Amino acid sequence: MTKSKLEHSFQVVIPAKEFETKQNEKLEEIKKEAKIAGFRPGQAPIALIKSKYGTAVKGEVLDDLIQSYTEKTLADHKIKPALRPKVEITKFEDNADVEFKIDVEALPEIKPVDFKTLTVDKISSKPTEKEIQTTLQKMAAARKTTEVVTEKRATKNGDVIVIDFKGTIDGEEFKGGNGKDYYLALGSNTFIPGFEKQLTGKKVGETVDVNVTFPENYHAKELAGKKALFKVDIKELRKYIDPVIDDAFAKSFGAESLDNLKKVIEAELNKEYAQMARIYTKRSLLDALAATHSFEVPNGMVDMEFNAIWKQLEEAKKQDRLDEEEKSKSENVLKKEYHDIAERRVRLGLLLAEVANEKHITLSQEDLTKAVMAEARRYPGQEKAVFEYYQNNKQALEALRAPLFEEKVVDYILEQVKTNEKVLSPEELYSYDPDAKTKKTKKTK
Repeated sequence: MTKSKLEHSFQVVIPAKEFETKQNEKLEEIKKEAKIAGFRPGQAPIALIKSKYGTAVKGEVLDDLIQSYTEKTLADHKIKPALRPKVEITKFEDNADVEFKIDVEALPEIKPVDFKTLTVDKISSKPTEKEIQTTLQKMAAARKTTEVVTEKRATKNGDVIVIDFKGTIDGEEFKGGNGKDYYLALGSNTFIPGFEKQLTGKKVGETVDVNVTFPENYHAKELAGKKALFKVDIKELRKYIDPVIDDAFAKSFGAESLDNLKKVIEAELNKEYAQMARIYTKRSLLDALAATHSFEVPNGMVDMEFNAIWKQLEEAKKQDRLDEEEKSKSENVLKKEYHDIAERRVRLGLLLAEVANEKHITLSQEDLTKAVMAEARRYPGQEKAVFEYYQNNKQALEALRAPLFEEKVVDYILEQVKTNEKVLSPEELYSYDPDAKTKKTKKTK
């Protein structure tokens, strides 16, 4: 009995005679090996074997026959199940036919379009001398040092002061409220709001009463929202000294020279830009595939995908990580949007799987090894531990396999499509909005 195009329901009957035969065969097998007190192996009466093992055998035979009949029913109707079929036993009585019901969703028939008819935006970008210099400046900022300010002047934003401090709440000291010889960069906002501001315009040798209130969301809950007084001794005034960007600077990063360091930076930026460009190119491809394929997808798969997305959203909501647009929408509107996203993801996933099957695209051991090596390179000094982790953790290896396989299929399709080459400057790359024309695809795969 068919319920819809993909959802099917079948009533199946296992003849009582077949069930009895299978049960007797299983009991005879047990009889050959059973050790029953007072009888040699294989000599115990079948009635005694049945009384001792009959219930367990009945359950085992039932499971075996249901699995066998389910597989045969699906094969006879040429159904490839999207998810594990649901089985409900509707009749199970002694000396009577066994009846059960199968509810199953089939995978849809998918006919990929001719990919040569699709046009995809292919994004690329190259770093400029400006980006290389900006990176050098950031590297220099991370290596800057401080020196003592000899002139007698007041502190200001941008200075570094060396302080001792002691904090109290209602006259009582609290854990973490004291410090000695602490280097504090004024204007860095690394302390409680208002703390640094009260130390500007002061001089070395002064003791300053700093009054602050811990934020309501402060990480130490016992301090959140409480008012505190800090006695702060300003012991020294220092200023930042930027390092000279020259060959010696480059050598401190392991480069042979400044020119060599620039080439290393350029290569890293090229890698970073290529990764971002790939994301946009892939998005353009997936949008094109979604627009040209509208086959029905199994509701069960969509529900599973939606539930996973919604769980992530609820977790983000608890941690106040939703963007303002999401916060402004009702739960019903969000559920509709994310259900559409789940449906799109399932459809694209099934399409890519069909392409892989049709074109015999597989992952080789070499592909997996390269992926593990790439992961290992992300953790310098821990490469061996990363390799061992993937060797001993099949689940982690499978988690690596899935996106790798998808990228291989995407690469195959990108080789077939027409491309609209878009060369963007780094600024354009980081501000590029692939959803400018169709905002509805903002959170899609």
